[in-house]
Formats: sequence, structure tokens, C-alpha cells
Amino acid sequence: MSDASVGRNPSRKLTGKIGEDAACRYLEQAGYTVEERNWRCRSGEIDLIAYRDDRLIFVEVRTRRAGGRFGTAAESVNRRKQQQVRETALVYLRSTGKAGVPVRFDVVAVQLSAAGDTVLECRHYEHAF
Repeated sequence: MSDASVGRNPSRKLTGKIGEDAACRYLEQAGYTVEERNWRCRSGEIDLIAYRDDRLIFVEVRTRRAGGRFGTAAESVNRRKQQQVRETALVYLRSTGKAGVPVRFDVVAVQLSAAGDTVLECRHYEHAF
């Protein structure tokens, strides 16, 4: 399937990948162990699944370029997206036999330069939802 057929242009996909890579590095430097990237099932996708202090952390990564018109990266995680991440996390927990493990839902908001080639900021929101 081409990127156009799923509604994402290559520039947007590249921006997302840069943001996810930056978020992954940020979390690892903060002492998290990233276990999964882009874990998918029928209900959706979880950007990062990390582990720290005997807890699984499901991380939604949102990336925006400086000067964008659509609000901040963190603001873009609406109720619908939160519910989708929760449902997908439940599938992950059941399918991996980790249903009894404590979990947390975080957001990492990544801001890139206007050109999209430099990470300006990674902001980590623990217990985001």
C-alpha cells in the first residue's frame, strides 16, 4: 500500500519517524527500556511501549514543526485517541500475558524546527491520561 492510499504523505510520515526516534532516545536516556516500537493490532498502534520501575508505559508520541497551525503536539491527543490507545494497550497486555502488570499512559511531545530537520524539544507528560 502506498502512503497516499492510507492518507499520510511522505513528509508527514518522515516527521513522525523523526519524532519517534527522538522520543525513544529521550526515554532511554531517562532510564526507560523501550520494549516495542509501533506495536500494531486491529484496534490501532502504540508508538512506544517502555518499561521502568516494574511498570509498562504506553507512550503516544506527537510531533509538530515550529510555527505549525494546528496547536501543540500534546494538545492533539484527544479523548478519541486516548481511548484507542487504551484499547490497543489492553490487546497488547492480553496477547503478551502481561495483563496483571501495572501500566501508565504517557505522551511525549516533540517539537521540530520549521524545516523539520532539528529536534528543538522533547516534553514528557507522565500519567497523561
